[in-house]
Amino acid sequence: MPSTIESPYTPEQIKVWFRGLLTIAWADGHFDEEEKSLITSMTQEEFAPNIDFFDALEPIAAEDLANVLGKQTEAAEDFLRTAVMVALADGVYSTEEDQKLHSFCTALGLENQVLDSVRATLYDLKETAPVQPTDDEHGLEPLKPAREWLDQLEVKDPRLARFICKMVPSQCPFERDVTLFKKKIVHIPAMCKLNPLYDQLVGLRFRALSYLADDCGEDVTPYL
Repeated sequence: MPSTIESPYTPEQIKVWFRGLLTIAWADGHFDEEEKSLITSMTQEEFAPNIDFFDALEPIAAEDLANVLGKQTEAAEDFLRTAVMVALADGVYSTEEDQKLHSFCTALGLENQVLDSVRATLYDLKETAPVQPTDDEHGLEPLKPAREWLDQLEVKDPRLARFICKMVPSQCPFERDVTLFKKKIVHIPAMCKLNPLYDQLVGLRFRALSYLADDCGEDVTPYL
């Protein structure tokens, strides 16, 4: 049964929030049919069932996003956290996603130091593997600010909670080989090896599950 808990976000905020996440998801152009089906399902059934479906799928400009979410607001920062989560969910953080996130960050009037640390994971499409961040010369972990920032996201809306539970896999996907005519073309490592912020995504998913179960009284079995 859908939760009746009151959301701190208005329907208009939820609408532009999801359009912003879609804009990030489509930024690098790598959007296959499976991902499209997942986004379609979440748009129609979970995230925003009462808004115009095709309008919701339109990418949104950074300025339009800021006009609704506001500048330097809690909603703006929480949106940016979920946007980073979407960009990192597949284990590949692309230049296109990075540029779009920074434009959102600027329009929302937020500091970009955390995004600068996430930039350490940028994926070069000319290479065969993502850039693996290493400790700097002072022994500091470059992704520590991003990890702490993502861990601060509080789940306060059932639609966002369901979105997180669907977007982030329940367990680290198995590594596998892609073959063609019995010949290995490429080896895909497990997401937990590919994504240096995977633990933060798993932690966020757990908080979303706990929110749905404890605060909303929903059955979370379908997400387990």
